[in-house]
This record gives sequence, C-alpha cells and structure tokens, in this order.
Amino acid sequence: MALRHVVHFSSVLDTIRDRMSWWSRLTGGRSASTPKPQRLDYLSEALTLERQGDFDAALTSYRLALRDQPNDQRILQNMAIAFSKTGRLDDAIRCYRRALDIDPALGGAHYGLAFLLLKRGDTQGGERHLTEFLAHAPKSTEAERWVQHARQVLEQIRNHVDVNSLTDPE
Repeated sequence: MALRHVVHFSSVLDTIRDRMSWWSRLTGGRSASTPKPQRLDYLSEALTLERQGDFDAALTSYRLALRDQPNDQRILQNMAIAFSKTGRLDDAIRCYRRALDIDPALGGAHYGLAFLLLKRGDTQGGERHLTEFLAHAPKSTEAERWVQHARQVLEQIRNHVDVNSLTDPE
C-alpha cells in the first residue's frame, strides 16, 4: 500500500513538473528540452562583411571571434588584412606578429608582415620575413604568383634596388 502512494506521488510530481515547464515556456522561460541558442560564427560573418567592403564591421566581428578563440591564427591574419585595408598598419603588424607567435611557420603572416615592414622602411625586417615566407611557402599553383613576387622583391632588396616602387601582384 505504501508503495502505491509513492508511485502516485511520483506521478503527481511529474505532472507538476510538466505543467511548470509549460507555464515557464508560456511566460518566456525555457524548459530543459528547449534547445540552447547556438553561438554566432563571427569569423564567417567577418569574412562576409569584409567581402562587402565594410572593414570596420568586419573588424568588430573578428574581435568577437578572437574573444571566443584567442589563439586562432586565421582570425589574426584576417584581422591584419582588414587593418591594412583601413590604413591601420600598426594594428596589422601587431596581428601578424601575434599570429607568428602562435605559429612561426605561417607563410601568409610572414608575407604580409614583410610588405608592411617594407612600407615602413624596415628593409632588414622585410627581407627576414620574405625569407621566412619562402622557406614556408605554399606549394600550390595558386600561390605561385605570390612566391614569384616575394622572390623578385627579395632579389631587389639584396641588390639594393628601391623596393617602394614594387606593387603587390594582381
């Protein structure tokens, strides 16, 4: 007999719990079965904004992505590119250097940093990072124009030719 009351009491608790769940959802609360909202993909959002030319909004999204993943070198490299496009070269240099602190073999970060340093007149730093880029250069046909450009600039630096007249490959 005591067992029947326990079972009955348990079913009453389940009913109350279900009604509270219904009431909670009705009044704006969430039940345990309500799915949690998913985090935004700030990196994808930033890349989209950058493609649209909204670099300041892209940088905001990159910062949010970096908050979630503080050691993501992809985010740092993309931030450096966006900073470069907005003329904030010191911030771009900081992002490239931070990315290289995480992974010293990042060819793209060496390439970008080299040309920012050359713009500043730091030929020695530019030469060092172009050399590192070539040491870790990607092996794809798509990357070949960047590799050729780096070789050309490096040769001009070593021959003491003015590198400020060079442009990025199209």
